[in-house]
Amino acid sequence: MNDTPARSVGLDTATPNAPQDVWDTAAIRRGHLRVRTLVTVRWMVIVGEVVLLAAMAFLLRYQAPYLPCAVVIAAGAFVNLLTSLAWPMQKVLSDEEAVAQLALDVLQLSALMSLIGGAANPFVLVLIAPVTLAAATLPLRPLLFLGGLASVASLLLAVVSLAYPAATPEPRLSLEYRLMSGVANVAGIVLIAGYVRQSVVEAARVSLALDVTQTVLAREQRLSALGALAAAAAHELGTPLATISIVAKEMAREATLPQVKEDADLLIVQAERCREILKRLAATPDKATDEVHERLSLRALVQEVIEPHAAASKEVRVEAIVTGAKDVKTPDIRRLPEITHAFSTFVENAVDFARSEILVSARFDAETVTMEVRDDGPGFAPEILAKLGEPYVTSRPDAEGSRTGHIGMGLGFFIAKTLLERTGADVTFHNAKPHGAVVAARWPRSLVEAV
Repeated sequence: MNDTPARSVGLDTATPNAPQDVWDTAAIRRGHLRVRTLVTVRWMVIVGEVVLLAAMAFLLRYQAPYLPCAVVIAAGAFVNLLTSLAWPMQKVLSDEEAVAQLALDVLQLSALMSLIGGAANPFVLVLIAPVTLAAATLPLRPLLFLGGLASVASLLLAVVSLAYPAATPEPRLSLEYRLMSGVANVAGIVLIAGYVRQSVVEAARVSLALDVTQTVLAREQRLSALGALAAAAAHELGTPLATISIVAKEMAREATLPQVKEDADLLIVQAERCREILKRLAATPDKATDEVHERLSLRALVQEVIEPHAAASKEVRVEAIVTGAKDVKTPDIRRLPEITHAFSTFVENAVDFARSEILVSARFDAETVTMEVRDDGPGFAPEILAKLGEPYVTSRPDAEGSRTGHIGMGLGFFIAKTLLERTGADVTFHNAKPHGAVVAARWPRSLVEAV
């Protein structure tokens, strides 16, 4: 098939405008920072600060500058109260507003830590909180600014702070220890913010890809519904066609000229032919389903998948084959747009990278039905094979380098795999020997067979 797991079939309008935009985290929609979230997290931090000071004063009996500490905490509470009153709680802060608010939090926490030991205080790790919130809600540049601010504050707290409070006066901890504590806090900021950032970006990519999948499925279902609409229209045409047939018979009976009678007989024959066609297009009213459009043979399904590509590709031959176990009846398959779209995606992907031939096969036995797309191309690259089926994983060439002209964005295989799995299929990807790629889907026969 190819050395890429991705193909995007008609999805250019539903995805970012260029493949590189997919990797720009600022271009991926994420949940931005709401006032409610900011205010709630701040109150949690402020309550924690109050509890910390209370424990130091009344339980540990530490000697510390409690009045300045109380002033810093009160300032933070005042800012948070103003924030909650100035904006509606459901408001989404702009990037600039969010950066300003979180920078205030870093400064407030740094001021409090500077009064109670700085980097020597184990609670200096609270500086991670604003950066973590930024990692989950802001683009990369604001995150880097806030991470840098918190890191600088952590290092400054190693040298610019009051002594760590204690019950009795003790020697100040060494500068080396405080510096290493500051460096450890910086490492914590980088690691935790990076972890959160990566998790949020991956979740956003999957969410976007799932949205595109829903769009594709809705489109395929609309196309499928057109078949049912055509069946209904064919049924409605039965009445005027019957009228035409009756009138033609009257004309033939009363015709005085041989030419007129010949024309009337032709009308009767053609009307009868149309009625036979309509019978095949639409079910009778007493049936619960439209069998013409809701079921098809396994061979017809394979032909439906390959037909557009077999006709369009002059360089690659697209063949189909259906095989089954001995003495097992060939199943009729429920018409599922998910299957048609997914395998059309796989075949189109194969057309771009096959050397000369693509084989679409279907196999069945008493328990399962399997469909497979196999090509004679270079196969999947080893480093990509393990990631097949994930969104935004692609090494497809530009449109100029592909037969179909599609620019890969890494959504095609993800969408196809997701659609097939929703039908109950087990989807696998592997390389054939000596070369070529294989994509296969296997269903329990009961899930796809039309009964």
